Amino acid sequence: MIRATGSRPARSRSRAASAVMRPADLDDDALLDLVQRQTFRYFWDFAHPVSGLARERSNLRPDYGLETVTTGGSGFGVMAILVAAERGWVGRQDALDHLLRMVRFLLRADSYHGILPHFLNGETGRTIPFTRKDDGGDLVETSFLLAGLLCARQYFGRDQPEERELRARINRLWEEAEWSWHTRGGENVLYWHWSPNNGWSMNFEIRGWNEGLITYVLAASSPRYPIDADVYHRGWAVGRNFRNGREFYGIRLPLGPDHGGPLFLAHYSFLGLDPRGLQDRYANYWDQNVSHTLINRAHCIRNPNQRKGYGPDCWGLTSSDDPWGYDQYAPDCDPGVISPTAAISSLPYAPEHCMLALRHFYHDLGDRIWGDYGFFDAFSETHGWYASSYLAIDQGPIVAMIENHRTGLLWNLFMSCHEVRTGLQRLSFESPSLSPA
Repeated sequence: MIRATGSRPARSRSRAASAVMRPADLDDDALLDLVQRQTFRYFWDFAHPVSGLARERSNLRPDYGLETVTTGGSGFGVMAILVAAERGWVGRQDALDHLLRMVRFLLRADSYHGILPHFLNGETGRTIPFTRKDDGGDLVETSFLLAGLLCARQYFGRDQPEERELRARINRLWEEAEWSWHTRGGENVLYWHWSPNNGWSMNFEIRGWNEGLITYVLAASSPRYPIDADVYHRGWAVGRNFRNGREFYGIRLPLGPDHGGPLFLAHYSFLGLDPRGLQDRYANYWDQNVSHTLINRAHCIRNPNQRKGYGPDCWGLTSSDDPWGYDQYAPDCDPGVISPTAAISSLPYAPEHCMLALRHFYHDLGDRIWGDYGFFDAFSETHGWYASSYLAIDQGPIVAMIENHRTGLLWNLFMSCHEVRTGLQRLSFESPSLSPA
């Protein structure tokens, strides 16, 4: 079993990825085991030693360092820890102890009407501003965190003192989050940010299509501060990039920007929210995510910009590090940067295509992009560049979505929450998970 080792930094490298062993001749199940387990280590070996939360990234940036933990990425990390416990990579008690450390810390950390900031100092719990004005509550990041914690609440359901404590502390975080506050006094839309220093000055409405679907689902599911259905239908569902219905590379895209946008849109909301058979008056969300994935892949195969290395086994455009810093990539914004998380985390939607890409990343490029915590964040053969960094929000979906493909573990846990079922029904969703047993 893997044991926590505290604050060991990620290995610096000059193409040192080759120093990490890569067993050959693995069948699909063995390779998926290895990728999940190695990636999980980011949230275990590299977790912040005080809070246990996920560090934002493995490399230092000019404006923050290894003290910075990420709210949303920690939610993804919670899910990775549940996978590790279920698969026996860590003991159930070890996982429980780690999660208790996290939630005890979170209940002492800064929050704003129960909403956590994007970044926290992992030792003190104080807010680290994301920008000068983004120094308060971040509703979307908090929704990623709470989705993971609700899965943990469902997983640790035994009548045992520490498991009862974990559930109680998660319920406090969940119940005290004031989703309705973020309607800014009763408007029919949710706002992403609020700060005691800057109020609503960020002025960022959460309108679809983006990663915010899970935010509306949780806001409708809240036991104490729920939103009305009109906030979803008249706020989220009237976004400029919400409805689409056009074809790209011969594939119809129900929702979202032309060509689908970055692939994380098919991942972040759906690490817990089960898209299988999920639909409302606007879309079937399984069809949406499958189409988005296939359009992204088709673009890389057609390769209209003649980027080096692209093809049926090398695709996946999303937000990631790049040779110039960090940016958001999609078929309509494609300088040649591939991120392994984009294709690997799409495994439920196109398993054969995604396994082809995973094997290419592992066997053909692994000496340059495989390291201590799995695949590095991104690479560009066009520019001769290979990242040496890991990001929590990119590592987490790899573990979670591989597991959802294999067993449905996190989908089943999240959809078993009675509050979530109530929220989905409030928003007029249909799902096999909502049908009587």
